[in-house]
Amino acid sequence: MVADLLAPNRIVAPHDWNRWLVPPAALAVHLSIGQVYAWSVFKPPLEDTLGLSGTLSALPFQLGIVMLGLSAALGGTLVERRGPRWAMTVSATCFSAGFLLSSLGVSIGQYWLVVFGYGFVGGIGLGIGYISPVSTLIKWFPDRPGMATGIAIMGFGGGALIASPWSAQMLESFGTGNSGIALTFLVHGLVYAVFMSLGVLLVRVPPPDWRPAGMPERTASPMITTANVTARNAVRTPQFWLLWVVLCCNVTAGIGILEKASPMIVGFFADSSTPVATGAAAGFVALLSLTNMAGRFVWSSTSDIIGRKNVYRLYLGGGVLLYLGIMLFGATGVPVFVLCAMLILSFYGGGFATVPAYLKDLFGGLQVGAIHGRLLTAWSVAGVLGPLIVNAIADVRKAAGATGPDLYTTSLYIMIGLLVVGFVANELVRPVHPRFHEPATGGER
Repeated sequence: MVADLLAPNRIVAPHDWNRWLVPPAALAVHLSIGQVYAWSVFKPPLEDTLGLSGTLSALPFQLGIVMLGLSAALGGTLVERRGPRWAMTVSATCFSAGFLLSSLGVSIGQYWLVVFGYGFVGGIGLGIGYISPVSTLIKWFPDRPGMATGIAIMGFGGGALIASPWSAQMLESFGTGNSGIALTFLVHGLVYAVFMSLGVLLVRVPPPDWRPAGMPERTASPMITTANVTARNAVRTPQFWLLWVVLCCNVTAGIGILEKASPMIVGFFADSSTPVATGAAAGFVALLSLTNMAGRFVWSSTSDIIGRKNVYRLYLGGGVLLYLGIMLFGATGVPVFVLCAMLILSFYGGGFATVPAYLKDLFGGLQVGAIHGRLLTAWSVAGVLGPLIVNAIADVRKAAGATGPDLYTTSLYIMIGLLVVGFVANELVRPVHPRFHEPATGGER
């Protein structure tokens, strides 16, 4: 009975449906699950209360990103088949349950339950929720796929803009001990369950063969195909794996800063004449969330004009220059550090939002959601690598007596190297060979 209510045929919109009513459904889910980007706000209180290292306190976040990629990859085809309403319901259930389990874990002093709840259970909600609106919005906006994916994924990047100050305020009100952190997690779980339900109720899919009024027939260009490739065949192409490397490198270079953002900016300027207070650090996290969110819409929309390959040249090449800027000039003042970090996070967010449209250009729209889900395994790897590199090196350097920028210099060199690798991989992307193409109509073999 419940499965029937959530089936795609129950949410097919009439032909005169206003497609601009669909993006709010995507935003309701993505603004909620985007809370994961505010995890750094919880790191200091968890470390103090439970006696954790920086590496250990990152485990729930890392596992959550791993499960995001794995659940998106394994569930991508299922999401395409069962539709966005089913997917959003699964996402809301798992994501909220993850917070409730984490609340229980903190209250009884069992950190493994926080890792399991937020990381494993909540991570499944992240993955299913992340891909559920993407293919739906691409179907509603075939004339502007970059803008559409930017809308879908913009909310995920902006989730911390709400969650970071909200979480900080609750921790200040409830306290940073076991009971205060547990109560904060509990409130998160209940509120997000309600908010994500709005997306479940609002989402619609277009009728078969629907096209927006005035849209011209699609024509091929060297990097935009009119053919289709199934998800099963896509993973057999070099293009898929080159984009996998591109996404993994771009994400690793951004997520390391994002996960460590609050303690990183405090530590970077701790010995300077302009130390950064904890409250200001929480504001820095929110500011990064804003640029992360804005980059997802602005840069992905720009890719509709200048092309996906060109915009990734900007993300990866520009990222190298910005990391060099932090290394050479970041310690000279907080504004330089903040500006470089903001631009890096805008490229990081833009990379996420542009990749579904890049996939559609290369593989067609037949199973773009399922292909996207498989590609997000790159995010799983990056979700471990980025925080591990930054946290582990900072812990080792701190034990050796290093302070300030010296805690992060080695990490910054590694991020530059990864971005160079990603830049080369993007240069190697070529159109998919016709032997992988499907007939005009056809499913996954």
